[in-house]
Amino acid sequence: MFEAIQIPANHVMLYNVAKLKSGYTVEDAELALGEMCEVVKETYPEFYGGVVYQSAGFVSEEGSIDPSSQPDNEDHIAILTFWESFEAHERSHADEAFKNKFDHLLEYCENTYEIGYNLRWQGQK
Repeated sequence: MFEAIQIPANHVMLYNVAKLKSGYTVEDAELALGEMCEVVKETYPEFYGGVVYQSAGFVSEEGSIDPSSQPDNEDHIAILTFWESFEAHERSHADEAFKNKFDHLLEYCENTYEIGYNLRWQGQK
């Protein structure tokens, strides 16, 4: 479950935030999230890997210009996925297999947004 993933240098990364509806917890959405991730992993060869994080409610005062403007203890999930291209990502999300699982996750979400990034640096100690 928590194995290291290897991502080719020419990948793109999608950062998705799923803010949960009031009254729902990450545990409530966990099965829907797991099923969605499994479909992506097993169905789309252009998918390189991904990670899912639960908000810890921590906002860095040292790393933020205005920490008071950041959401405090907002229950949300961050999903980072790594793909061959933005086009491959979009094709996967237009596919019915993915849409069905994502729609199930949305039953627990107040809002989601997804932003694409190109790699500029990576390092390892």
